[in-house]
Amino acid sequence: MTSGDREAFVGELKRWRDVRGLSQARLAREMGYDRSYISKIESGADWPAIDFARRADEVLAAGGALRRAYTSQAPSPRNSGGTASAGVDATEPAALIVDHDEATLRYEDGVYRASQHRRIVNHGSAPVSRYLIRISVDRYPGAPERSNELYRANPLTWEELRLDAFCGDEPMRWAVQHDRDAFKELWLLFENDDARFPLYPGQSADLRYSYSVGADKWGQWFQRAVRLPTRHLAVGLDFPDELQPTVWGMETSMTAEALPFRSPIESTHDDGRTRFAWSTDDPPLHARYRLEWRFRGRGDTAAVPESTPKPSEQMAAIGIVQDGDPLLREPARRFELPTEAEDARRVVAELHSAMERAADVHVFSKGMGIAAPQIGISRSAAVVRTPDGETITLLNPTVVEYAADTDEQYEGCLSFFDVRGKVARPLQIVVEHVDIDGSLRLTTFERGISRLVSHEIDHLEGKLYTDRMPDPAAVIPVEQYRGTGRTWNYK
Repeated sequence: MTSGDREAFVGELKRWRDVRGLSQARLAREMGYDRSYISKIESGADWPAIDFARRADEVLAAGGALRRAYTSQAPSPRNSGGTASAGVDATEPAALIVDHDEATLRYEDGVYRASQHRRIVNHGSAPVSRYLIRISVDRYPGAPERSNELYRANPLTWEELRLDAFCGDEPMRWAVQHDRDAFKELWLLFENDDARFPLYPGQSADLRYSYSVGADKWGQWFQRAVRLPTRHLAVGLDFPDELQPTVWGMETSMTAEALPFRSPIESTHDDGRTRFAWSTDDPPLHARYRLEWRFRGRGDTAAVPESTPKPSEQMAAIGIVQDGDPLLREPARRFELPTEAEDARRVVAELHSAMERAADVHVFSKGMGIAAPQIGISRSAAVVRTPDGETITLLNPTVVEYAADTDEQYEGCLSFFDVRGKVARPLQIVVEHVDIDGSLRLTTFERGISRLVSHEIDHLEGKLYTDRMPDPAAVIPVEQYRGTGRTWNYK
């Protein structure tokens, strides 16, 4: 195993951990390892066996990227402007506080430009001489194999990033820590060709850096992670009016349930641009704030395809696992609650995000639902949205009673959305499920809501609605279905 191999694997491990929003401790728990072991691997102090790479790839849903990185040849990290100087790292939790963190993402002419401004204060006892930053892209969230294929063929390059960094008015050099196809990690150095300007105890500094990524590589999401104690965090998005952007946000943390942002995202219009802004004070450490968007206008050919893709292609493009994937035929693993509360919250947050993406490409007049296996996560969680907009979250659900009376209605499935099939289901069911704190609940669902819930529970048991049809092949093309835009009819 060469040093290049190790750098490749560690960089890929950090990248996927960052994309999935898992801390070292949470990844260790999901994999069945000690947190200190993950830390040693990422620092280079220890090296795992291939079984670790396989397990990490499975837990992080990396689509084989970690297995390949474990054995592939990779170049040693390249220095871009210097080598890391001695001094305290800015990642030491006791050393720095972020007084102000503001990030803005601007989209124009097919290119995203991310600009970061952080005012940091050294509360440690030694000077700080470097500051770690990460640049990570994922064009197809929820479809890791598709993203991996894209970046293998067309990797993110330093030339296209056009990175620049300043401490106050002083340009900063940087040293590359990890250089992977879709993930860059580098140290911003408190120095340049003319001076060195370490951040001494009690001092503050304004760091500004920015970089560019084309729309062909940047997915329609922007995530902010709180890695240091932070007093104020703000994020903004800046898009052309003609694209008619829609934006939403989700928050996850180590202690709070995954939820939409606790305050609204503000929007303004000026000079042909739509700007979105959101901020919070004293965010919890390790919290992640993720904004996602879609362009409903047709002002940008890069944002809207020239021809309308098939419904199944639309769902695959937003990360919905499609029929034929073995994951859809496996019973999902149940949560141990409240022990796995953090994992359950993360999965529910991913489901909400996927539901928003699906709702942006199709109108679900009958309501909608999505189960964790449909986004590549084999855990027993599903989310249902009723026609009235009510959201039902189901953890470890099981149907324990059902009515003798049934009816037949057409159903669709995000995992093969080109067809519809007529399915008989009970008009009423009683479902046993658990709350995030482990409390057991029994809930009765009727008619259309019963059908939606039953459909998602089938997914968690490795079944599809066609399994309940006398002839699974008796589906009809969605073009022949006449119930689109209407609720199910109950007399």
